[in-house]
Amino acid sequence: MPLSWIVYILTALAALVVVLTRKRLGGDKESAGRFQTSSSLLNVHTGAGALAIILWVVFLVTGVGEGVGNAIVGIIALALFWITVVAGLMILVRWMPARGKHSSEAVHDTWSDGPGLSVLAHVGMLVGACVFTWAYLTSAV
Repeated sequence: MPLSWIVYILTALAALVVVLTRKRLGGDKESAGRFQTSSSLLNVHTGAGALAIILWVVFLVTGVGEGVGNAIVGIIALALFWITVVAGLMILVRWMPARGKHSSEAVHDTWSDGPGLSVLAHVGMLVGACVFTWAYLTSAV
């Protein structure tokens, strides 16, 4: 499978991660995990992620390597992807085990039993950002 196909598939999966994270944690009810996620962190994740995907798609569609302007769009998109990755990994902190006399059990929801889905999504986003960066640096997309 060519690297460009992998980049396109990972771009679609990144969009899915950003949207589903927002949907899962953006409601009024208590979110899954041991700790509550800051709404500011969720907003950074959603905003940077959405903008990264839009710019990355523009970068891919307008022709990779077509001028300095498009290269700058690619660099900005990659920077936003890395901000999204950091925010997503910080969101994963809500699943860290809590110890102590006053600690509480993890809250579960209907999406999954435990942190598996969140770990898959956000570690997948990290892998995707690495692949996007590598593809950009090697001009493979």
